[in-house]
Amino acid sequence: MAKYKKRDKRVVAIVQARCNSYRLPNKVMKKFSGTPAIEILHKRLSYSKKINDIVVATSKNKINQKLINFLIEKKINYFKGSENNVLKRYYDASKKFGADIIIRITGDSILIDHKLVEKVLKLFIKNHVDYASNASPASYPDGLDIEIFSKKCLNKTYKIAKSSYDKEHVTPLMRSLKKFKKINLKNKVDYSNIRWTLDQEEDLQVLKRIIKNFDINKYFSWEDVLKLINSNKKIYNNN
Repeated sequence: MAKYKKRDKRVVAIVQARCNSYRLPNKVMKKFSGTPAIEILHKRLSYSKKINDIVVATSKNKINQKLINFLIEKKINYFKGSENNVLKRYYDASKKFGADIIIRITGDSILIDHKLVEKVLKLFIKNHVDYASNASPASYPDGLDIEIFSKKCLNKTYKIAKSSYDKEHVTPLMRSLKKFKKINLKNKVDYSNIRWTLDQEEDLQVLKRIIKNFDINKYFSWEDVLKLINSNKKIYNNN
């Protein structure tokens, strides 16, 4: 990861992850070619030289101990926070790791592409906005969602959020408030109907079919995955 000078703003990617997901329990620890999903996601983000720290933000629920033990073993930064108030989890994690710019990634986005992250980050910095995304509205495959916001934006949102919905989902309030300057990265072709997220058993099988075609220890782009599925429609059988 890049070493920034004192005048540079610290960019921290915070990945929210937990083991008690309802539709696919323990999904972040599901293995692909022998490697857990969370490790693949972390590795793909680690290719970026624009990110200072990558933090896996989980909850204090004991069910997540298997995940935490794995993160400790792999020397991956982690944070334990609120179970249901994920907004608070982000707020607390960002303070602990000194984040000026927060990149929000969810644990089911195992095919996240660091080059796409950097593209959204560049848009965020160049346009001096409070919030940037590639998913509002979406035009990239589901599973490549990236949200980037400033410390100031997160702090203000945390202070005024009242509903359990806003606290659980982190960013809806940011997107709705007119006081925040926002921008969205739109792809030339709308691929938002394509599903690459890891949320249920059918997704797991699709992602396993995709990943077996690549060396998970080397970088491959989201466009490489797109070419693969366009050449082999059977990957989406049963999903």
